[in-house]
Amino acid sequence: MNAVMNRKTEVRVLHAKQATPAALAPYGTILGYHPDIKPMPIEFYDGKAKVRRVAEFKSDGETEMPVVTLDRRPLEVRWMERHPKHTQVFISLGSKPFVAVFAPPSDAETPDIDKAEAFLFDGQAGFLMHINTWHEFPFAVFDNTNLLVILRKEATDGLVVDNVVQDEAVSADLVKRDLLTRFGVTFKVEV
Repeated sequence: MNAVMNRKTEVRVLHAKQATPAALAPYGTILGYHPDIKPMPIEFYDGKAKVRRVAEFKSDGETEMPVVTLDRRPLEVRWMERHPKHTQVFISLGSKPFVAVFAPPSDAETPDIDKAEAFLFDGQAGFLMHINTWHEFPFAVFDNTNLLVILRKEATDGLVVDNVVQDEAVSADLVKRDLLTRFGVTFKVEV
């Protein structure tokens, strides 16, 4: 471990792309209006409430919906995590933009850092990640950005200090890896 800490850190730059349904398809589904998805045949309310199933949330356990208030922090990625038992959702409350970094879903012990990408969400729609999508927790563009997060309670509990060992966290539904220690790499996001 000390040999890794003694080598020079490689900082890779990720240029944030616009978060579009096509660009995000490998990682999940945009949660917002989709004109291509026909409304369900629900006849109540004289057609004034059109219900479209745009994504399927999956979880095999106790699900929670915490609201996370984000302030701006450096757009630097040192950790990435994945969740093997559930999809995860981020929805901006108040239409504030945010930035997210993803790497392809896998059940590997570490993310494929050569395929990491950054995205700028405009705050007009949420996002549902596929199971096992590697990601860093979103970054605020503006202070006091509130995100509604839908995830398994077990994943959140996996982040508490008692479960963190050598800057990484692991629980039954969380694998959080330190990119600096494992690869000697961090990412800097440019918006």
